[in-house]
Amino acid sequence: MRHYGMIPRTIEVGEKHQNGDVESLNGALKRRLAQHLLLRGSREFGTVDTYEGWVQACIESANRLRATRVADEIAVMRPLPPARLPEFVEHDVRVTAWSTIRVKHNAYSVPSRLEGELVRVRIFDERLEVFFGGEPQLTVARLPGRNGHRINYRHIIWSLVRKPGAFERYRYRDDLFPSRTFRRAYDALGEALEARRADVEYVRILHLAASTMETEVEQALARLLEAGTVPMAEQVRARVSPVRPEVPALAVGEVDLAAYDALLEPAREVGS
Repeated sequence: MRHYGMIPRTIEVGEKHQNGDVESLNGALKRRLAQHLLLRGSREFGTVDTYEGWVQACIESANRLRATRVADEIAVMRPLPPARLPEFVEHDVRVTAWSTIRVKHNAYSVPSRLEGELVRVRIFDERLEVFFGGEPQLTVARLPGRNGHRINYRHIIWSLVRKPGAFERYRYRDDLFPSRTFRRAYDALGEALEARRADVEYVRILHLAASTMETEVEQALARLLEAGTVPMAEQVRARVSPVRPEVPALAVGEVDLAAYDALLEPAREVGS
């Protein structure tokens, strides 16, 4: 309202019907979309962009019936402000020691280099953008509702590898299994080793996945599990990062500068 220079009017207590125009139009739009879905024959959309384009087309189709009345309204409206209405709000949030931030009652992981720092978060309808020192650091899909979490193990592992004993009590531990293969590997370690040693080995494997290629680590784990071998971190590392052969030392001879003088001799003779 401030952006467009308008004064809001609130309804009186217990008089919800005073807002009927807005509420009835909202319901009418929902019914219209439901009817179009029936005609379409499916509620499945390949992408969010496809769905949004479909909704926009439905709205434009309905608005064409009101084109004349809309034109009359636009003719008497004031011009829009020169600056566009911001599509986001900004909050300053402190990053925890576990590389997480809490925004709108939901938790998100951020790169571990931001631990303890104050970051600025732009909150859009569908995403969050995290900035530090004015520079963008992360874009993540926004979670609906409350008390949800979106944890990327690549953000957390650098803190966890310094204190692997905390893995057992980590609040979002289930998010630290990138695939079913990693979960099977952890279970195999738990059956073969005592709990603390199993946690240490798995954290090292997860650190290896974040440092190299997750798919290669997953393939190495799958091969070890299929062979009935307990997937220890060093075994996985040997399969993912084989020892590189040593580069032989080559003797470099001294350059004979007289050879360059010989190249210049024909040019001198022509010049003389």
